[in-house]
Amino acid sequence: MIRRLKNNALVLKLFRIIFVLLGGLPKKGNLVIFESFHAKQYSDSPRAIYEYMKEHYPDFQLVWSVDKQAAPLFDRFGVPYIRRFSLRWFMEFPRAKYWINNVRLPNWMPKPDETVYIQTWHGTPLKKLGTDIEEIHMPGTDTESYKRNFILEADKWDYLVSPNAYSTEIFTRAFEYSGKVIESGYPRNDVLSNYSDTLLSSIKKDLGIPEEKKVMLYAPTWRDNEFYQKGKYKFEFQFDLERWKREFGDEWVLLSRMHYLVAENFDFSAHEGIVYDVSTYPDIRDLYLVSDLLITDYSSVFFDYAILNRPIVFFMYDLESYRDQLRGFYIDIENDAPGPIVQTEAGLFTAINKLKDTDIRTHPKFNAFRNKFSSLEDGHAAQRVVEAFLE
Repeated sequence: MIRRLKNNALVLKLFRIIFVLLGGLPKKGNLVIFESFHAKQYSDSPRAIYEYMKEHYPDFQLVWSVDKQAAPLFDRFGVPYIRRFSLRWFMEFPRAKYWINNVRLPNWMPKPDETVYIQTWHGTPLKKLGTDIEEIHMPGTDTESYKRNFILEADKWDYLVSPNAYSTEIFTRAFEYSGKVIESGYPRNDVLSNYSDTLLSSIKKDLGIPEEKKVMLYAPTWRDNEFYQKGKYKFEFQFDLERWKREFGDEWVLLSRMHYLVAENFDFSAHEGIVYDVSTYPDIRDLYLVSDLLITDYSSVFFDYAILNRPIVFFMYDLESYRDQLRGFYIDIENDAPGPIVQTEAGLFTAINKLKDTDIRTHPKFNAFRNKFSSLEDGHAAQRVVEAFLE
């Protein structure tokens, strides 16, 4: 019932009043509440921080705030959670001493004065963010409202996690954030520096990928102006899967990982055993680990994937419109990308063939990119973050 009413203005006012009243009660000093991607995932830096605290801080009560639809996932992982917007959630969330999240919370949710809100965010920025975006093309908002809501959200944060100095500069300006920054590397990337062959084999087995097959990961982002409605975006493949299969299918499999905002449900049944839909796989970090090559576009995934020293191809078929009309970029991607940029299917396949057997560490441009953006990614970011907000 709450889910059906949560967009009603009067209901949201009531929610806010309840939150303010309960937030004034004494804090539960050892209670930490986690959310990831609007309470729909068990993933990203909140997951890495949770797993670190579970091992090293057993005296803390660690609980996830979870959307009803995601509850089976958390049941499968055996992770303690409360249903988002349930009665128990209202009793617990405003009284928790610590909130850990990677996206914005609903506008109506005030942060109690004694709550410590750690915002991990969810990527090193390539495309412009927050108040740096000149014009908003997303449904359900306009440029002025979008920027105002971003500023109001950032004002709630007590700590903001940053993966590098480059991101710190952008985050503080684009979010108009003046609080404490933990420049630590991303906790979600710790596993990319601390993995074993046994873990890789286990992930492949869970995905049903034959051990001898090489793996390509296709992980594009969403387009602000291509949507069905607010929060549901369109996406169309710009390369032919049958041609991909003929070219690479004997040796490789393709993992298709759509952004969580993309609404499409792709039918890959005609390519069973060759193309795998991993859009709902719990955490992309596992997909990075088993992939031998990444295909992406403007998604920040390439900043993380570069930590693994594996090839990256940028399939930017709409580069001009995305760069000049939708978002704009913070870096000169055409000169600084740690891999080739292609705009056609033929160019994509040629680039894959050139890179698929290459040691990318011999490429000076790749190494320069990695040194600039990944120098803090040493496998201990979660530790640094937790020690910072518990000091």
